[in-house]
Amino acid sequence: MAKGGFRGMPGGMNQAAMMKQAQKMQQEMLRMQQEQESKTFTAQAGGGMVSATVNGKHEVVELKINPEAVDPEDVEMLQDMIIAAVNEAVRAADAEAANNMSRLTGGLNLGGLF
Repeated sequence: MAKGGFRGMPGGMNQAAMMKQAQKMQQEMLRMQQEQESKTFTAQAGGGMVSATVNGKHEVVELKINPEAVDPEDVEMLQDMIIAAVNEAVRAADAEAANNMSRLTGGLNLGGLF
């Protein structure tokens, strides 16, 4: 190995510089994760009859059901609206997390590394 770095590394980046960059990225990822977990994401289904809010940890923190959506003869429709609203809120949380990760990694797909 060449003194002070790896052969073929662009700009002669040495191991210490690589470690420093990795630590900086890890700290930024932790900050982004904490920020993501503190956010909430809300989605609606059934034309607003059902509204679900999840946090960045994918926990349902609020569920609102319009009384007009409650039909004892059609409980399945209400169940479907609840599931749809929760799933859409979770997708919104995931999309933002993926977008934040993409910005951090410069668009690199790290294949679940982080």
